Amino acid sequence: MKLIRKTSEPQQVATEQGGNMLFKLLPYWPLFAILFAVALACSWVYLKMTPPLYEATARIMINEKKGADELKSDAPMQTTAPKKTIDNEREMIMSNPILYKVVENLSLYAPVYTKTALSKDVAYQSSPVQIVAKDPKSIKASEPVAFTFAQSAVTIEGKKYPLNTWVNTPYGMLMFMMNTHNKNLQRNGDFFFSLMTEKKAAATLGSRIKVAEANKLSTILSVTLTDEDPVRAEDILNDVLKVYNNAAIDEQNKLAANTMEFISQRLAGVQSELLAIESNLQNYRTVEGAVDVGTQGKLYLENVSNNDQKVGEINMQLSVLDQVESSVRSNNLANGVVPSTVGVNDPGLSQMVKNIYELQLNAESLKKTTGENNPMYVSYIDQINKIKPQIVQNLQNQRASLQASRKNLSSTTSNYSSALQTMPEKERKMVDISRQQQIKSNIYTFLLQKKEETALSYISNGSGSKVVNNAESSEFPVSPKRKMIYLAALFGAGIIGLGFVTAKEGLRTNVMFQSDIEKLTRLPVIAEISTDKSNRAIVMGGQQRTLIAEQFRSLRTTLRYLGVSSTHKRVMVTSAISGEGKSFVASNLAITLAMTGKKVALLDFDLNNPTLHRKFNIKQTVGITEYLQGAITADKAIIPSGQNENLSLLLTGALPMDPSELILSNRTEELLNYLDEKFDYIVLDVPPVGPVSDAYTLAQFCDATLYVVRHAYTPKAFVERIDENIKLNNLPNPAIVFNAVAPRGFGKNYGYGYGSGMVYGGSYDQKRISIDSGK
Repeated sequence: MKLIRKTSEPQQVATEQGGNMLFKLLPYWPLFAILFAVALACSWVYLKMTPPLYEATARIMINEKKGADELKSDAPMQTTAPKKTIDNEREMIMSNPILYKVVENLSLYAPVYTKTALSKDVAYQSSPVQIVAKDPKSIKASEPVAFTFAQSAVTIEGKKYPLNTWVNTPYGMLMFMMNTHNKNLQRNGDFFFSLMTEKKAAATLGSRIKVAEANKLSTILSVTLTDEDPVRAEDILNDVLKVYNNAAIDEQNKLAANTMEFISQRLAGVQSELLAIESNLQNYRTVEGAVDVGTQGKLYLENVSNNDQKVGEINMQLSVLDQVESSVRSNNLANGVVPSTVGVNDPGLSQMVKNIYELQLNAESLKKTTGENNPMYVSYIDQINKIKPQIVQNLQNQRASLQASRKNLSSTTSNYSSALQTMPEKERKMVDISRQQQIKSNIYTFLLQKKEETALSYISNGSGSKVVNNAESSEFPVSPKRKMIYLAALFGAGIIGLGFVTAKEGLRTNVMFQSDIEKLTRLPVIAEISTDKSNRAIVMGGQQRTLIAEQFRSLRTTLRYLGVSSTHKRVMVTSAISGEGKSFVASNLAITLAMTGKKVALLDFDLNNPTLHRKFNIKQTVGITEYLQGAITADKAIIPSGQNENLSLLLTGALPMDPSELILSNRTEELLNYLDEKFDYIVLDVPPVGPVSDAYTLAQFCDATLYVVRHAYTPKAFVERIDENIKLNNLPNPAIVFNAVAPRGFGKNYGYGYGSGMVYGGSYDQKRISIDSGK
């Protein structure tokens, strides 16, 4: 009969693989315990060395202005004001000028710390003093400097420095001021401060600030900052928004001041001309006695005055165009006086002037922080160079148009002047002087109006934004996340342990698990025999209830699935190499069978290296060798075992010179036939199949084969060749016994090699057994 292994379903295969891995890992639980403990300890040290970070958040609403909205405004300086958009303001909040100002305001270039066992803590609130540099831009980075505070003085390296006074220290001109955040009366203790350059402090601050839109439909920006101290985080964010708003107000005021200066210059010139005309009129009336003009002169005055007023407006527009052209052609528009385009009714020109001014401002700001080689700076310069010719061409076109209009008006005025040649000289001169006076008066009034509008806009200038929420920090740290650190450490330790176990087991050349056997051969593993710490050769007895005793009882039950019965009673026990415990398995299996009341014969057919006599503590006399040589009869070779009255032994006797040839004699089959009549079971302990071929010779006389594989001893290469050897030599109904499996795991209750498909006394279904008709 032949034992056929059951084919597992996919789900069962997955479960068995998981079970294999579990049982492989259980013996290494001390390693995993150590790894987890080390991982937790390292995580604890890391958390102690890493300062917790708090997150502060503030919100600011931007009054966004589009280009079309700005052109509709009548404010004199709107044409040159930078366009305010969400994207622009987000970059402005994080710009270097604002960050540098915040660093200077809060002395972030000189942080104070206190030492702890494994790290340092920010002493923003606990420090007794705040350190201010007289010239922050000249600060040079320095190593941490320890200081103490006592009796209203700071002591550094034994030297005392008073408070609120500029003092010359080895680290520069500094001032030590009382820290307003320190609410404790006790201010003693050891502190230290470090100095860093403004550039590094600003860069560090910028890396921790995040500005994002609150949502896509609003104009509210959410500004967040992470910092070791929640109070410092709030102070920094609030100061950032304050500096940003002040910078916007300063920019608006600068634009208003430039426009005001231009209008004042024009007013001064027009005022001088108007005073001169009024003085001339007064003198003329006094000298010439000209008091009134005629009706014709009045009509002339009305017509010519209108023409001259238009000519005056044209002249003023030409003057504005000259000023604009001069400013545009200048290479330093951002720092110069930017004229307003008041009086010029050309939205396109106003837009282009605004664009070039905004580009110049951005380029100058970028140049200060990144240098002239920055690609964005080069892009701004290219755009400026492209817009300038367009503005100049526009100015030339408007100048030509205005000059043509002025020429036409002058021609009309000349016609009126010629008509008045016939008027009395005094009246004509009176009309000329009055006309000039009216023209200059109108221009002066117009400029005064624009000056007042500019003054009002200067006073009402705001930042164009509103703080919605002041900075508020989180109640608990946002980093590092303690639970995530511990979980990651445990996960990493598990991966390391799993990798170690996998590598270690993968490098083994000997069989360690039942799953190893199942991968190398198709033979089923019908039993696993645990190792016996007592090293006893005989572990079976009537009162034995140990694990190993139960395993042999399970093996006895499983024999019937190999076809062993009253008619097929011969069981051959062999192995691959010596030392795998085949004699141990054969001896205890025979005793187990005898304990059922059946007559059992145990034959030591290992004529090269017999061991059964030592296991049963019996002295060698005559045995199988002498019978095969014809020196004795079969009954003379049978002796009692001394372990069980139902068990008889046939020892080897004297070792022959030619054991293999002796086994090939006809007396071997005669001996087994004789024993069949007298015993219920016959167990043959035969030599290993690796060194000699005796097992294959005896296989033809047996009904079942137990192939012993020893845990951590049998090379995998021998197990891998079992199928091929069986196919060539036709071992009868072979099955594997996994021997000397070391108990491992918690409480030593889990077998080291227990895995998928473990057979433990009858776990194989009889449906999987096919009976060979020859047996």
